[in-house]
Amino acid sequence: MTQPQLPGPDPAASRAGSPSAVPGAPAAEPPPDPTGEQTGGDPSAPPRRTGRPRPVWRTFRRHKPAVAGAVITLFLLFVVLFAEFLAPFGTGRLNADYTYAPPQTLRVSLSEGLYVHGYAFEQDENLRIHYSIDESERIPVRLFAKGESYRLLGVIPTDRHLIGPVNPDDPMYLLGSDRVGRDQLSRLIHATRISLSVGLVGVALAFVLGVVLGGISGYLGGRVDTLIQRFIEFVMAVPTLPLWLGMTAAIPVDIGPVRRYFLISVILSLLAWTTLAREVRGRFLMLRHEDFVTAARLDGASGGRIVFRHMLPSFTSHLIAALTLSIPGVILAETALSWLGLGMRPPVVSLGVLLNDATSVRVIDQAPWLLLPGLLVVVIVLALNFVGDGLRDAADPYRR
Repeated sequence: MTQPQLPGPDPAASRAGSPSAVPGAPAAEPPPDPTGEQTGGDPSAPPRRTGRPRPVWRTFRRHKPAVAGAVITLFLLFVVLFAEFLAPFGTGRLNADYTYAPPQTLRVSLSEGLYVHGYAFEQDENLRIHYSIDESERIPVRLFAKGESYRLLGVIPTDRHLIGPVNPDDPMYLLGSDRVGRDQLSRLIHATRISLSVGLVGVALAFVLGVVLGGISGYLGGRVDTLIQRFIEFVMAVPTLPLWLGMTAAIPVDIGPVRRYFLISVILSLLAWTTLAREVRGRFLMLRHEDFVTAARLDGASGGRIVFRHMLPSFTSHLIAALTLSIPGVILAETALSWLGLGMRPPVVSLGVLLNDATSVRVIDQAPWLLLPGLLVVVIVLALNFVGDGLRDAADPYRR
């Protein structure tokens, strides 16, 4: 009597190197794909890649302070672009009857809509005026209110503002007024645009100088590298603040606000490019012997094409991070110079000019809201530093 044979492994399959197919046994897992893509599981699911660095944006999103700083920075850039629309009044609009008026609270009523309470004031024995909120007076406020004419983005003529009193002559000071009755909120918005734009223009000029001189130094090497590095060391050895003070003090007093704005940006950029130039030079020294640079050179590419088409794009993310981290320093420098009276000057409004108006003891005692520009400077610097730290960590391949 012949005994039935149990099912066993297929000799042909064993010789082919495939796993044995035993009925009832779990199927063997397929070998891992060398490309890093997931081959098993649900075929309709998107492939999951493992062992590869995350994209810069995904790594940046994990840095919570950097994301918060990016949101604040985007809002500040929106303020820079639409300052005239966001500000209720112009920087020169004043009312001497409301000097050092306290901030008003914006209120909403179903019957009357938006409004603020008026002011009641009294004069003491020292002839100082003390303001208080008069709840019996309501000043109507509306969105997209009519006000001073301006050109939106420098092109579109309009007279609409985001918020303002229905009657442009009525007092509305959401963040209080200064010593001559100017709206602090409007001046703060315009000052933010000036200070941020000075920082961006100064950093842009410093970026061009740093990339060009650092790239030439690292790509050519030799005597050119030695000469540029000695010049960089000389510039870095000069004390920054005294040099800035001397150069800004040399600007004529009667110069126009536009030319003064440009000269301040140039002065701030003349000392802000050295660190970036040394970083670019170190990267070029590391990259100029790489295979892709040698291949481009053997292919007949010019030096400029090798630098701008092959070498610079290989560390663009690092340059963006360095650029972002250098903006707060330039903003702080402009604020310090304007606060000392050597930077921007009235009628131009910057954060340093506003802080210069808030240096008296009377401001600290009676109008502490005039110190808000200092708080705004801290917020801007922290936001940009957080964004720069996040970009630097996301661009570092060893941290992903």
